[in-house]
Amino acid sequence: MTSSKTARAILHVVLIAVGIVWIYPFVWMVSSSLKDNVTFYKAAINPIPEVFMWENYARAWDVANISHYFMNSVVITVSTVVIVVILSCLTGYAIGTVAFPGRTAMIAFIVALQFIPKGYTIIPLYQLVKFLGIKDSYLGLIFAESSGAHVLFILLFAAFFSKFPKEIEESALIDGAGFVKTFARVAMPNSMPIVATAAIMQFIWTWSSFLTPLVLTITKPELKTLAVGMLSFTELYGTDWTGMAAGATISLVPVMLVFIFMQRYFYEGISGAVKS
Repeated sequence: MTSSKTARAILHVVLIAVGIVWIYPFVWMVSSSLKDNVTFYKAAINPIPEVFMWENYARAWDVANISHYFMNSVVITVSTVVIVVILSCLTGYAIGTVAFPGRTAMIAFIVALQFIPKGYTIIPLYQLVKFLGIKDSYLGLIFAESSGAHVLFILLFAAFFSKFPKEIEESALIDGAGFVKTFARVAMPNSMPIVATAAIMQFIWTWSSFLTPLVLTITKPELKTLAVGMLSFTELYGTDWTGMAAGATISLVPVMLVFIFMQRYFYEGISGAVKS
């Protein structure tokens, strides 16, 4: 009994130590956002600011134009999440419920697309956006961010819908609902845990996306997202590190709020997909 308690105490100490190491970069970023640049260089490791410089947030929000980049990110991210979730859900529903010829080959092809590095697709993506005439617009950025295979989401939806009760679909068909109506009114509302999982993950990916918006906003700086806008703190003769830390802290708030409010569905979605 004593050895068991000792082992448990050692495990707790190790986990607490790992947790402190894991969370320290976040604590350091927040504390750096409240320091002045002199203190930042003198006591960078110390997480406790000597004087709380709340004006760093005002400088980041107004002077560095973070407020404008923030709104750009909101518009692009929310639109991308809606498009990706609907398309992934439709694809997963078709793969999971319809036994069409070549389904296995299609799944293998979709999975293979996951291994194509995004850097290899940025040039053709840029050319496609330019060809469609939507390069310097919100629509172009949304189109670029929502493109891709989205393999993980498709497989999550396919796994969920493959276990979906056929009786419910048959009842909808008897009531006169077609494929699209059955999907919209029966299948998708019942897949909310997977929808929430896909929405959270896509929100995080799009919100923190850097390469695609960087390339597509070179000729249209006012369309920069928050991730690209962080470059505003970098100047020719130096970098405003405390302002950048304040901007980074601001950028994390929406991600944290989305996860906090949707975490229950996220856990249900992941556990449901694993059980399937």
